[in-house]
Parts: sequence; structure tokens; C-alpha cells
Amino acid sequence: MKSTYNIENSLGEVNSSVDTTHSGKGFRRLLAYFGPAYLVSVGYMDPGNWATDLQGGAQFGYRLIWVLLMSNIMALILQSLSARLGIVRRKDLAQANREVYPPVINFCLYILAELAIAACDLAEILGMAIGINLLTGFPLIWGVGITVLDTFLLMWLQKLGIRKLEAFIICLVAIIGLSFLLELIFAKPHLGEVAKGFIPTKLNKESLYIAVGIIGATVMPHNLYLHSALVQTRKIRSGWAGIKRALKYNFIDSFIALNGAFLVNCAILILAASVFYASGNRNIAKIEDAYRLLSPLLGNKFAPTLFAIALIAAGQSSTITGTLAGQIVMEGYLSIRIDPLLRRLITRVIAIAPAAIVIGIYGDDKVDDLLVFSQVLLSLQLGFAIIPLIHFVSDKTTMGEFAIKLWLKIVAWAIAVVLVILNVQLVAGKMMDVYDLEGHLIAKAAVTIAAILFAWLFIAMTVLPVMKKRRQIAQSIDVHPEALPLDNLTTRPLHNIVVALDFSDNDGRLIAQALSQGHKKAHYTLLHIIESVSANYSGSSSDDTETQKDTARLQVYAQQLIQLGYSVSIRLGYRDRVKEIVRLVKEADADLLVVGAHRHRGLKDYLFGETIDAVRHDLDIAILIINVYASKH
Repeated sequence: MKSTYNIENSLGEVNSSVDTTHSGKGFRRLLAYFGPAYLVSVGYMDPGNWATDLQGGAQFGYRLIWVLLMSNIMALILQSLSARLGIVRRKDLAQANREVYPPVINFCLYILAELAIAACDLAEILGMAIGINLLTGFPLIWGVGITVLDTFLLMWLQKLGIRKLEAFIICLVAIIGLSFLLELIFAKPHLGEVAKGFIPTKLNKESLYIAVGIIGATVMPHNLYLHSALVQTRKIRSGWAGIKRALKYNFIDSFIALNGAFLVNCAILILAASVFYASGNRNIAKIEDAYRLLSPLLGNKFAPTLFAIALIAAGQSSTITGTLAGQIVMEGYLSIRIDPLLRRLITRVIAIAPAAIVIGIYGDDKVDDLLVFSQVLLSLQLGFAIIPLIHFVSDKTTMGEFAIKLWLKIVAWAIAVVLVILNVQLVAGKMMDVYDLEGHLIAKAAVTIAAILFAWLFIAMTVLPVMKKRRQIAQSIDVHPEALPLDNLTTRPLHNIVVALDFSDNDGRLIAQALSQGHKKAHYTLLHIIESVSANYSGSSSDDTETQKDTARLQVYAQQLIQLGYSVSIRLGYRDRVKEIVRLVKEADADLLVVGAHRHRGLKDYLFGETIDAVRHDLDIAILIINVYASKH
């Protein structure tokens, strides 16, 4: 069944579905805008955050609270930029990338975005599975399997509409917040020591790994895609005043929601520091260990249960937003949409596979290490989402007066630089560990190649928008030569016109355009390329059903035109579409090639290739490209 909405709209089925233009004043108006940031905020308190926060608190006490604070400030600024992009341009980050970067860069960015979503989903699966295991005693592998069922919960929630989905997520966030508020009351942390944790301290190799994991778990790349799309669920007034109001209220929404997530993360780290670090249990690296030690160390039997319930709520809420991010990334980069249920199942299977493999090979002991690794993996991909975002919201050509100010550009680029430096430092350390191993030549070569490819992509992604903008500026200030007299306006009449047909509903429109160029004075060659398995193998000797039907169809077209008084012949090509079109056009000694542009997008560009561009480089005759889609209207 065809989609009932415009795929050019981000999250088309709910785009502009919440009307804020008649929302009253004061709190009622603010309430109409509330929601998108809460869906984003759950990604900042998912099970991956738990793993990094617990390890940070247990190993280093309160010393990494400043990293959480820095991460939250970064998140607030970056999410505000993401919302700005969506509100002003009504495009999400993936759609904006597709407009600016060439296909190769876009494809790489798409793969990285999908990996980030898979890494996030991996953390959510493991967190929910651990929570189920702690509450029910089910084996961890069973819990991993049970997480598939939340796919159907998401489908049900989506049918209820975006506001119902937002309400459900807010309820889960409230459960998480209340649980940890009670946990802190039980733990009674030393407030003076907590305050010292806000003072930045130097990071060593061990604390750097956890710090980068905290940043990766807090400033999540897929959330930047998500927020730029979710703000478009609000229908706003057009014009300067409407956009200004939307930016204001969405910032308030982000400020409240993300600071709530910051308090939850602080609560987890403070709980670990006050219970485990203070008691000498500094090797707590597993969520399960934290669960089992809470009761004896706090002397409260309800603390572990609250811990497990909050863990399940965190996993469930973040898995829903991860699915939405996956839909945004796929539609934005590839301009294709698959059934949401299928999309969710694919994402879940991709995430379940590594979890099941690790549990099957190493047992439950390595699950928490996998959680932390997933967050570091997220952090490594942050630059590939942040840098394009900063470019886009700084561009006055597309953002107009809503482009960010100079001071905010400096802050945003400073955040990007900090994140990149931390990531480079971390990656360099891990690479050195590999190079220090005896032998392992394949691993060393793979690491080297991966580093080179990442560096190339990062540089290209950073520089290309700047180069493009400079070319536009140069073109705009280029002084054209004085106008010359138009003394040669005669053209050579067209004798041979080739029409390349693909046997779609657009054949008639394409032929009509060709006839309008040569009328009845020219000879027309109707051309079609057969790409069946038999044609690819046997070429002109092919006589399969497809070849017979295609030949008959060309003959029907030709006979109709001949009856109308036109001179027509037919030609068939085989195997390679581009080479055959070029060959047959040259054999026909054509003056003009008429070909249809079908506006292939996304994955179809990679599957079908860019035929027109390839053909026009190999021919020195005129080529008339007909947008057959536009000609319908």
C-alpha cells in the first residue's frame, strides 16, 4: 500500500499534527510545545548511562560529576541547535545532510548513523534484559529475547498519536526520577563531597575511558537527528513571529527535560559514589552487582526493587525513541520508507545479535563491558553528527536571520573540538594497545585502514560545506563580460531523434516531447534496454519471455506512430544500460536523445546508478531530459 503522506516531510505521519497556533496563552501555550525534548531526554538516561555512571561513581567517587555537568551543557546547546534546524528549515539533520553532501559522503554518514542507533539499541536491550533478570530471575538470554515484544508496544503507541506517545514516555521518565529520588534518600550522600565533584579535575587513562563513555551516553548522535524531526510535529504560525515563538518555547522544553535527565544521571553516579566508593566496593562494574549490594549496604529491602524497575523503564523508554531515530535517518538519507514494524524488527535483530553472541560465548560477566563499549562507540560518532549541524545552523543563506550568532558559533565549535580531541585521544590509546601486541598483523592493518577512512570522512565532511559556500560567494560576485550581440540564432534541423523508453506509464509523455522537437520531418528511433538474466547472458541471442514482450511493445508503439504519419524504427539493447544507449545512439547517427528523469532518490541512486549523467558524458549531441514526474501535473 502506498504511503498516505509526503515522504519529504520528516516523520510524515505525525508532521504538524499538534496545532500550536490556537493554544491560548501562558502555560497552555507552553504546554502545546512540551513533549519533543522529553522524548529526546530518555536517551540521556538509558541503560548505557547507568553503566558509565555506576562505574564512574564506584571507581572515582564524586570526581566525575563535572563531566556529567559539562555533558549536560553540551547536550542542551546541541539539542537547541538541532531543534532550531527543524523549526526554521522544516528539515531534519539527515535531510539537510543529503542536500549538501555528495552521495558517497552521505552513504558513509548514513551507515555511521545506523551504527549509532544499533549501539544505542544494544544498550537498551541489555539494560532491559538485566532489569528483567533482576526482578524475575529469568536468565539474561531470555530477557534479551523478551525485548523483541516491545516492538508491538511501540506500534500500538504510534497508532494513538504523538501526544499519547509523549505522555507514555513522560510517565516512564517520572518512574525513573522518583525511583532515584527515593534511592538518594536511602543513601544519604555527603553534600559537601558532592559539591566538590563539580570542580574539574585531570583525567588519567582509566578515568578518560569512563569520561568519554559518559559523554557518549549523554550527548548521543541519534538524538540530534531525532530532535530536528520531533519539533516538526508542531504546527506553527508561518513568518518571523511564529518561528521566534517556537524557538523560545522549544528551548524551555529542552531546558527542563535535559536538566531532569542530568539530575537522574547525577543521582546514579552519586548513589554509586556514596554506597560503593565510600564503602570500599570500588570494583563495582556491573549493574547486577550494584543491585545485589544496595540492600545490605543501605539496609533497605526496597532499594534493589526500585533500582530494577527504573532500569526497565529506562530501557523501554529509550528503545521507543531509538526506533523513531532509525525511521528519521533512513527516510532522510535514502528518501525511502519501510513499514515501521519491519524497521523496528530489523533494528532489534541487529542489536540482539551481538548481545546474544557475547552472552553465549563469554556468559553474563561481559555484559556490562559491552554496555560501556556501546557508549564509547556512540561518542566516537558524535563528530559526524555535530559538525554538519553547526554548519547548517550557521548558514545565513538557508537560516536567514535565525542563523546562530557569532558567540554561539564559537561555543558550538569549542564543544565540537573538545569532543573530537577526547575521541582522538581515546582512539589513539586503543590503537597503541593493538600495535603493542606481538604479531596480529591483520588486526593492526585493519585498525590502520579504519583510522585512515575515518580521518578522510571527517575532513571531507568538515571542509565540503565551507568549500561549497565559498564557491557560491565567488559565483555571486563574479563579474560577467558585457552582453554580446545575438547574431547566430539559427539551428540545424533535427533529422534523427532517439527516444529511450523504460516501459512505464510515462512512455506517452516522453514520446510526445520527442515529437514536438522534430515533428514529421525527423526519423524517430524508439529504444529500450533489456536487463533480464537471459539478456545479460545471451545478449542479442536472448529469446526469453521478457525479450519477446519488450519487442512486441516497441512494435505496438512504432505501428501507432507510423499510422499517424511518422517515420519510426525500433532498437533493443542488452546488458549494460549506459553503454548500450551510447552505442545505439551513435549507430543511429542521432541529432538528439530524449530521455526521462524519474527522480530516483536514496537507495535507488545506488541500485540503478545515475544513467543520465553517465550517458551525457559519452555523447556529443544534444540531450533532452524530461522530468516525466512533473509533467503529470
